[in-house]
Amino acid sequence: MNASLRARGFAALVAGAVVVAGTVLAPAAASAAEKVVLSKGHTDAVDVHYEDGALSLKVNDDTVSPPVTRDPADVTFQVLPEAAMAVPDDPRFAFLGPAGSRIWLLPMTQDPDLLWPGWNTTTLKSGMFEGNKVRLSLVDVQGPGNVTLFTQDSFGGPIVKFRGDDGLPDAIDVPVHTHAHSNWAFSALGSYTLKFQADATLTNGTTVSTGPVDYSFVVGELPGGGPEVSLSVSGMADEYQPNDTVTLNAVQTPQTELDHYHWFSKCPGAADWTIVPGEAGASYSFTATRQLNGCEYVAKLYDDDHAVAATSEPVTLWVAFPPQDPGTSQTITASIDGTQGALLISVNPDDRAVVLPPAQLNASGDRWESNGELRPVTVTDTRAGQPGWSASGQIPADFAGPDGATFSAGYLGWTPQVLTQGSGQGVVAGPQVAPYAVGSGGGLGNSAVLGSAPGGAGRGTAQLGAGLRLSLPTETPAGTYTATLTLTAI
Repeated sequence: MNASLRARGFAALVAGAVVVAGTVLAPAAASAAEKVVLSKGHTDAVDVHYEDGALSLKVNDDTVSPPVTRDPADVTFQVLPEAAMAVPDDPRFAFLGPAGSRIWLLPMTQDPDLLWPGWNTTTLKSGMFEGNKVRLSLVDVQGPGNVTLFTQDSFGGPIVKFRGDDGLPDAIDVPVHTHAHSNWAFSALGSYTLKFQADATLTNGTTVSTGPVDYSFVVGELPGGGPEVSLSVSGMADEYQPNDTVTLNAVQTPQTELDHYHWFSKCPGAADWTIVPGEAGASYSFTATRQLNGCEYVAKLYDDDHAVAATSEPVTLWVAFPPQDPGTSQTITASIDGTQGALLISVNPDDRAVVLPPAQLNASGDRWESNGELRPVTVTDTRAGQPGWSASGQIPADFAGPDGATFSAGYLGWTPQVLTQGSGQGVVAGPQVAPYAVGSGGGLGNSAVLGSAPGGAGRGTAQLGAGLRLSLPTETPAGTYTATLTLTAI
């Protein structure tokens, strides 16, 4: 579980304070080769890679799950109209324009209703480059207005990283294993092309460069944009017999003039979606076979530039087993021994790391605070006697940070939740545990109940979660801190 301290977003409060930007490792991402528009959610817009002796810039698209790696040429970054704000009446921000004039700003702290772009070097290995760093440059800006990327100091003052109206290129040195965000400010509506470049020197003295790479931004509505369209698939029956005809239809809401589609399938055991050859219309028909049982299908709608305008939710094909000749069949009986059973608590080994958002000053300015979510915890009880159970969590050791700095695990509290449970399990969430406060105690330094089931119930599988709240004194040293949460069930 990681916690870091950093400023609140510029759009939320100009006078926010910065302690430090924490390092977050990006997950491995699959590759995608379709044109997309990214308008909400997290993305490492300038994602630096080094493979086979070549330095390159990619886009790590974290708006989808799992994340995918994209070519910048396939991505349009949209700054939605909702990003509009007035330039503060503060001389420190005069570089953005006259006080009260309008800009469109993507803040350095996440707003779920806007795009949250950053830059990323977490895929780069230590010891590969001189100084363990690369140089990131903004070499050119083309568009109807000015573009400025800036962070803020501990007093809320701006620290300009890249500025397009005072002479380019602008460059910053970025250490490897860095994941960072800034405020992205645009002074006018319209389409922009930002040219970024990464350069580095290998430890053997060889220099490598990406050369200028174009990044496309649209501030405001997309050109020719009408109402946002959604896509669904109709026609999938609950079950088919072998050799039945399956006819699927892609349905737009609202209906538009777009009429170019592609269909994709993914069958059990396959890792990726596969395009269905020759199917580019709103209707797709094929024959149901036992080999297709459990396969999923999606439709994608494309605009005139062959960018994805909408994607449907998957639908699944179920094909019945053919009837068997009684003279050549066998009866198989399965049973569960009611005298056996166990109580197990587990987490997904691929989903067990919690990275709290950068801490922000609270409204009264006397605490650093951050909120996040515990990853799902699964409790399975197969005991026949149904004695009930209780699942608890505790952080037995302090959070550890840089240079031996620590803070008490008690400064983290939680609000437990029951995410799912079986019929009749009777599982209830544990009580809220507030972060430690002088005179009242609290926090997860002591064991706290996450969820429980009463005697006579509890048999089955339940999934538990919790909202996390970190509240620290303002004198806590800057840095990224880590601790381990221990889970038990009895």
